[in-house]
Amino acid sequence: MIKVKRALISVSDKTGLVEFARGLQKLGIEIISTGGTAVLLRSSNIDVREVGEYTGFPEMLDGRVKTLHPKIHAGLLALRDNPEHMKQIAAHGIGLIDMVVVNLYPFEKAIQKKNISLEEAIENIDIGGPSMLRSAAKNYKSVAVICNAGRYAEILNELNNNSGILSDKVLSGLAIEVFELTRRYDASIHEFLRNRFKTDNSFSSFPKEFSFSFNKVQDLRYGENPHQAAAFYKDGATPQGLAGLKQLQGKELSFNNILDLNAAVDIIREFDLPAAVIIKHNNPCGVAQDKSIDKAYTKAYKCDSLSAFGSIIGFNRTVDAAAAAAVIKSGFVECIVAPDFTNDARALFAPKKNLRLLVLDIPGVRDERYDFKKVSGGLLLQEKDTRTLNPAELKIVSRVKPTQLQMDAMVFGWKLIKHVKSNAIALVKGTQTVGIGCGQTSRVDAAIHAIRRAGKAARGSVLISDAFLPMPDTVTIAAKSGIKAIIQTGGSIMDETVIKEADKKKIAMVMTGVRHFKH
Repeated sequence: MIKVKRALISVSDKTGLVEFARGLQKLGIEIISTGGTAVLLRSSNIDVREVGEYTGFPEMLDGRVKTLHPKIHAGLLALRDNPEHMKQIAAHGIGLIDMVVVNLYPFEKAIQKKNISLEEAIENIDIGGPSMLRSAAKNYKSVAVICNAGRYAEILNELNNNSGILSDKVLSGLAIEVFELTRRYDASIHEFLRNRFKTDNSFSSFPKEFSFSFNKVQDLRYGENPHQAAAFYKDGATPQGLAGLKQLQGKELSFNNILDLNAAVDIIREFDLPAAVIIKHNNPCGVAQDKSIDKAYTKAYKCDSLSAFGSIIGFNRTVDAAAAAAVIKSGFVECIVAPDFTNDARALFAPKKNLRLLVLDIPGVRDERYDFKKVSGGLLLQEKDTRTLNPAELKIVSRVKPTQLQMDAMVFGWKLIKHVKSNAIALVKGTQTVGIGCGQTSRVDAAIHAIRRAGKAARGSVLISDAFLPMPDTVTIAAKSGIKAIIQTGGSIMDETVIKEADKKKIAMVMTGVRHFKH
């Protein structure tokens, strides 16, 4: 336990600071402060002693050096129960500092700026702040260290209820929070500089060590199943990706909702024209684009209306009344994510109290560099699959040449197929899916599933395969269903046999040379 008599306050984020400092002053706690923090407190009629006055040394180098002084760090690090320590600080006229209130330069927020210069990023690397936090946290039994403005009210309440004393439990908890912050802060600096200084191939694209840096957004009701605990974390200090979701209505999101929303956003970002995607169990069961999103949704829904029950819907345009009416007509939906919703659309959805409406700047979602999967005892790390299709690089291998409409369908389907769990087959007409077979243990089964879902709509469609066709059997099955064109990776030792079967069945076949497995 400690009784707080002197506090050093130096913060970048000044949220809630005036109220907290005023509470400290009422308790008779002396406040030392720096620069802009001191100015703010003085303007609020709070007594403050400048750090420069306290140390006898002015701030210098444009504020780069403020608190890096023995009077600060000795006052933080001195062990109160060590007679030699106390003798030394007394000999040098150093006072004890019982509380440090510091949050850091907003480096993580600063580097989110588009085209930020290296110089600006470096100036947002805090030196004095982490030094004070670490010194205070190391001596946590004697120094309260606060790095989170969200703790101000709790700490002030504890001080008021205990005559200015903080318990050992509170002190240790605050110290843990500091080292969590500094670990994340240093990791973000390391990652930024590592990427910025990578100028040639001598630098591996993968780091020797890979550290996680995520902040908890919320606890979830449960994980994939009710017996599993779960929580949602955001990447870095600034909301991005799904952490930037704004919920307009509906009950709280579940673990599975968030996974499916991620799949919806990944797919819908692929399309420039108005488009809709319907997600079920992390796979698309319908995707389409059209002149308007209500028409796109209706076409996507027709692909697999049975699976669409209880689905997640993604739109890449503002949802209007026509789109809302189309969704309501189709039945039960868990969530809808879109760049926005018109007032008319919201009014139509309002009676559905449990339906989650979510706003996200989908065009502004940045591409992730890495994709990773946790395995027992380790982590698999890979580059995100952002490969796009260049129609000029396609290789037509059949005697029958695809029509322009078939080529357009191939391009549309290829944008989708990399987001479908392997083995994956999609059947496309124009710019809409008519059948999707996903997550099968054989490519033949994936084709059969897609054809069965399409029914009569399979006739005249284009078959999209996420990898090569290892045998001609998929072509044979496709021909029986009236499929007229196939796009696949190619590269199998059976390519020649597969192409012969396509020629025999008068099917146009195109090879990409690119595989899109998704495990």
